[in-house]
Amino acid sequence: MLFNSFTFLIFLPIVFLLYWFVFQKNLKLQNAFLLLASYVFYGWWDWRFLGLIIASSAVDYYCGLKLGPVISTKNRVISTEGRDLNDGSKEEKEISPSASSSRNDQRTRSFRQEGEIPNSNAILSLFQGRKLYLTISLTFNLGLLAFFKYFNFFIESAADFISLFGFQPHISTLNLILPVGISFYTFQTLSYSIDVYRGNLKPTKDLIAFFTFVAFFPQLVAGPIERASNLLPQFFKKREFEYQQGSDGMKLILWGFFKKMVIADNCALVVNPIFENYQTASGLELIMGAILFAFQIYGDFSGYSDIAIGVAKLFGFDLMTNFRTPYFSRDIAEFWRRWHISLSTWFRDYVYIPLGGSRVPKAKAIRNIFIVFLVSGFWHGANWTFIAWGGIHAAMFIPIFLIGKNRAHLHDGEHLIPSFREVIQIASTFLLVSVAWVFFRAETVGDAVDYFTHIFRNSLFPTSYGWFGYNIRLALILFILLEWVGRFQFNWLERIQGKWYRYPAYISTIYSILFFGVFGEPIEFIYFQF
Repeated sequence: MLFNSFTFLIFLPIVFLLYWFVFQKNLKLQNAFLLLASYVFYGWWDWRFLGLIIASSAVDYYCGLKLGPVISTKNRVISTEGRDLNDGSKEEKEISPSASSSRNDQRTRSFRQEGEIPNSNAILSLFQGRKLYLTISLTFNLGLLAFFKYFNFFIESAADFISLFGFQPHISTLNLILPVGISFYTFQTLSYSIDVYRGNLKPTKDLIAFFTFVAFFPQLVAGPIERASNLLPQFFKKREFEYQQGSDGMKLILWGFFKKMVIADNCALVVNPIFENYQTASGLELIMGAILFAFQIYGDFSGYSDIAIGVAKLFGFDLMTNFRTPYFSRDIAEFWRRWHISLSTWFRDYVYIPLGGSRVPKAKAIRNIFIVFLVSGFWHGANWTFIAWGGIHAAMFIPIFLIGKNRAHLHDGEHLIPSFREVIQIASTFLLVSVAWVFFRAETVGDAVDYFTHIFRNSLFPTSYGWFGYNIRLALILFILLEWVGRFQFNWLERIQGKWYRYPAYISTIYSILFFGVFGEPIEFIYFQF
């Protein structure tokens, strides 16, 4: 079910009314109803794949019970039920989850020594004791992901490699359908198993709450990728509807639809023909195609995240922020602290830090950076273009890391007007990111390279400028200004005070969606394919 579909516009108010007016008095019934609604939401696309998400939930629920509890007196404790157990009592205490990267760094040293590569004994130990159940969780979930998403890619890549030696293997691939959201819910449920194994989280015995955590419909198919330590405890707290939380949710939903339907979908109408016919497009069209795709993917993905976070607020849940105006970043390192935050922090905590992070010799730190960026690219899809995209970002990040400037821009500038230096930094970072986006968007790495060569090979100027309409130019300029103004809040609507200013802002945003948004057959969100 798409957020920008008529079906969802019917589904959401029905679920909202039943959730608050029929099931509010009983928390377990509320959770059970949310689970049912989430399965309807997901099954609307293809009910056959409900079996995968149910199986993934069941395996990790069982493994979680077998992995815990872990007794500790060293760390602060929060159970999945949201209770702080570190109250100084003499009871056995169980280690709590934490979002702190420094604390995660300390925890993972016991999980794997910094920079250490597993030896044969370590591999054998994967099938002993508690590690057995972590291995089951990892193998089952990553196995499903690898089969549905990467099976054909590995077969075709192996055949291409063999053909380099003069052999022509006869291969057969499978006609597989990629389950929507499998990359997202797989990583979400794995965070639970890993945190329980590390002793950072107490396993839950509430099957309904856990299954609902995995399948929670607002963020099920395209994130944010929530941590069990943040989202799961919220299913154990009695929820009362709060006007301010609901109001904040509606603002996010409204701005998310503007990003998707006005910005992303209008950009798509220009971008798609350019990339499909780049051999005949002019140099200026190709340059604008790359820039507009940058706006398209940001409007599309951050728009989905805004809607997801907003819908979750309507039901009394708080999800993590997934984007923080990334195109105002002053270098690549800052960009990755602002872009797809739930994924980048997932790889930081579960891949980068266990490998040793930056607290190892420079050579190993560079290795770790490359691994994280390449795996992040591969997470997006079974194509060498995504791996190339990740490699490009690694190559842009490493020089900043080597000179010690990767944490130079940890805070936004508080002034309204950027300095000349900031304008240059922001513009150059955006252009570098846009170059990498061409590899992300292209069908093959060869197509991406050809795309750039045609910028200089073809005529620079187009025969007409009808492809770049006045409406989209005006919308982009307005969008950039509003994003800049609202960069300290969730969005610019949060910044407006006073009803005489708020309501005209709401009405004008709705008007823009209705008159400038792309309607008809709903355009699928880009990240649904991942």
